[in-house]
Amino acid sequence: MLEKLPHIIGQQLRGKGPGLDKTMYFDPAHAAVPESIQISGPALTDGQSIPARYTEDGEKISPPLTWTGVPAGARSLVLAIEDADSPTPSPIVHALVLDLPAGDGRLEEGDLPSKGSEGTPHKLGKNTFLKTCYLPPDPPPGGGAHRYVFQVYALDQPTGLNEGAGRSVLNEVLQGHTLARGCFIATYERP
Repeated sequence: MLEKLPHIIGQQLRGKGPGLDKTMYFDPAHAAVPESIQISGPALTDGQSIPARYTEDGEKISPPLTWTGVPAGARSLVLAIEDADSPTPSPIVHALVLDLPAGDGRLEEGDLPSKGSEGTPHKLGKNTFLKTCYLPPDPPPGGGAHRYVFQVYALDQPTGLNEGAGRSVLNEVLQGHTLARGCFIATYERP
């Protein structure tokens, strides 16, 4: 969608994003929650670039992810992916996965429905475009590298949310019910 935006517009939007502190992970309400969950992916590395395969410029499929360090008392997990540098007032939500099974786990490549994959059944929240699917990274040309925050939260109960719940209501549920959390940040810049 943004690949056709003129390069000069992308340059003017550079640095205009909400920033990391506006993502759910860096919300002060979660500051006391232990950061004991480790997230990784065979194709993604903290601080490195997301392979084009998982973006709007590639296959448009969700990347494989694994997580470990989930505490024994967890009853459900939440996965969230946000763009901290989107030229919008709030971060763009690329995916919300609700009530994943508690414990160490994984998502396989293409597990989330997207333009490039039918995915497998998961309870999904809405992305910024009000769809229950993975929204591949799609930064404007010339806009510089965007930071994508991959987050996992371990909760002491199921979220109680229905399919299609949004970021705001999810963030409220996380407050007071998150036992542990973890994140990594990968980047993507349109070539």
